Amino acid sequence: MSDAGEALPGTAPEPEELARANLYGLVSRFFYAPADPNLLAEISSARGDADDEEGGSENDLAAAWRDLRKVCRTAYPPVVRQEYDGLFIGVGKAAVTPYLSAYAEPHSPDRYLVRLREQLDAWGLARRDSVFEVEDHISGACDVMRWLIEGTRPLAEQRTFFHSFVYPGAIPLFVAVQNAPSLTFYQHVAKFAAQFFELEKVAFEMEDAA
Repeated sequence: MSDAGEALPGTAPEPEELARANLYGLVSRFFYAPADPNLLAEISSARGDADDEEGGSENDLAAAWRDLRKVCRTAYPPVVRQEYDGLFIGVGKAAVTPYLSAYAEPHSPDRYLVRLREQLDAWGLARRDSVFEVEDHISGACDVMRWLIEGTRPLAEQRTFFHSFVYPGAIPLFVAVQNAPSLTFYQHVAKFAAQFFELEKVAFEMEDAA
């Protein structure tokens, strides 16, 4: 959703960092537009850590990933589109807004957006003219996190952006999606995204304590 400034010079991200970046990219894609047949097929055929376990335990993220893959296998694209439109577009007012300022700072969303734009500008990031969504869209926030990781930006920058602009709004958004009535597909998407973000929060806290 954004035009990226130049990444820091240096070595390429480690495989586990690329995996993080790809998960942010996946969450961005799910919330930016209805999942199309290609995406559903890709997720359906993907493997996960739980596939290699024979009766072993799995963590919450692995379980959410397994459930998401299962629902992708039986998802019908027109129904997925109907769910997405009903959730985030709607007629008149959407059931759930995908803009993080509505959750992070509901009483002063403009202040949140100003701070976000200042940070993006400092990194040389800008919304493309062809993009309708405002910068605080959940997909835009995920795109920035992916850019930070792929560009091997310092972990402190990733952590600060995550705690300042991503986590505070994203978790309530995912809760709102899971609580929305008459959903099947996007409840699983939101559950998976929430588990990933909670894992990121714990990882950042562990880095702080190290």
